[in-house]
Amino acid sequence: MTGDEPMDAIGQALEQAYEAYEAGDHGRAGALLAATAPLLPDGFAKPLWFDAALCALLQRDWPLAVERGREAVRFVERGTGEPAYWNLGTAATALRDWALARDCWEGFGMPPLPGEGPIDTDGGPACVRLSVGEVVWVTRLDPVRGKVQNVPFDPSRRYGEVVLHGGAPSGERIMGGVGYPVFDEIELFEPSDLATLAVVVSAPDPDDLEALALRFAERGYGMEILSSRVDRCACCSAGSHVSDRGRFAGEQQLFVAAPEPAARDLLDTWARDRPDARQWADLHPA
Repeated sequence: MTGDEPMDAIGQALEQAYEAYEAGDHGRAGALLAATAPLLPDGFAKPLWFDAALCALLQRDWPLAVERGREAVRFVERGTGEPAYWNLGTAATALRDWALARDCWEGFGMPPLPGEGPIDTDGGPACVRLSVGEVVWVTRLDPVRGKVQNVPFDPSRRYGEVVLHGGAPSGERIMGGVGYPVFDEIELFEPSDLATLAVVVSAPDPDDLEALALRFAERGYGMEILSSRVDRCACCSAGSHVSDRGRFAGEQQLFVAAPEPAARDLLDTWARDRPDARQWADLHPA
């Protein structure tokens, strides 16, 4: 486009853009929208810049999402919950542009976040549906990042990793009568050094396994009982479910997240507390 196209040409470009969007061709859609938006009055350009920035976000093209997102927020009022600021804040976070991210969250309507470097607040618990389909608990570090707080059953993912997630909940998990949103992962933001190990333990009472989980947690490590796994289809996973870890005893296979020497030490000291009842064996990478 050269800037002097008749309105029928602009209309044709927009029709092609949204056809491409519906077909999943977000690159073509975003390019057409970004080329068309400057040719139109502000009232018409506003949704086009928003959609063009969204296309870049869906492509995970973070520099382009920031470029177009800056255009999109020119048309909206700060502090009013405008999603254009949320999308720009997501892209800024992905690029580790913390100053821009802080400005976007404030522009969205949140209180100012302290500090100047990486945002690291205690935003409380939430859940994230990882790209492998598994829902894990996280501690929110900022509006779009969470640190994984349980050992994923898929050993390709790790306890302690930080994930970038979307802002629209796609489900709910209820713990202790309180509902927590489930967000979908956008991408792995920061990997974890703690690989997942598998081990078989014998614990006659549920309290034995809870004591072991507490030992790992006190050292900043994780533990998961494989029997606690609940599989749901994608449709059911998006619903509201009570999260009940349950109480388990007997012979159980565990996943633990800790350096192997530390895991051995924790298992040994746990077993020595009740040598007649507690046992463990076969510690190995999951």
